[in-house]
Amino acid sequence: MAYSRLLLLMIGVIATLLPQLWARPTDFWCNCQARKSMERRIEGMQTDVVHCVGSDTLSSPAHLPCVWVHTAEWANKTLQEKRAEVSETLQVFQDVVQGAKSQATLSCQTSLLESIERHISNYLAIIGRLQIESDSATASNSSVQSCFRGTSLSEVLEQYRTLVRGKLEHLATDLQGVICKERDAAADTIATCVET
Repeated sequence: MAYSRLLLLMIGVIATLLPQLWARPTDFWCNCQARKSMERRIEGMQTDVVHCVGSDTLSSPAHLPCVWVHTAEWANKTLQEKRAEVSETLQVFQDVVQGAKSQATLSCQTSLLESIERHISNYLAIIGRLQIESDSATASNSSVQSCFRGTSLSEVLEQYRTLVRGKLEHLATDLQGVICKERDAAADTIATCVET
């Protein structure tokens, strides 16, 4: 009897995860709500920082990458270059978070940093699966510049959220005309999440 209940539970868990496991890579880029859902997790982490007393201050300043979008420069980049820039910036964020986690002394802060690290890993995996066939240019080898010195977890999360709302969302908007055409035949069904 206990084994059958366990088996039913496992079937239920697998059934709820299957749609996520079998989702096409284009689903994230073509679905504004999927991206907004991931962004809301950052807001949840920001709330967790407030509720975790004494966890906000980092043991040493974090040198964070530039996260804002220079519109004129962005427009002149190829999709490969844009993808590389977003991926490299996320990787720098992940390195900063790993460094902060190794120096954290509070379990609450360590837990929050692990959550951020997993969140960044999810974005890196999504970008890693992105295939841009129409763009034959190679990505630039320019290194990501540091523009901000964060002394608190709140500042790191705010800069991370700016990256997601800015560069990552601009990349999604640029990709919609390329990879979402087949999925969304009517142009009016392609939605943008870029905030003005």
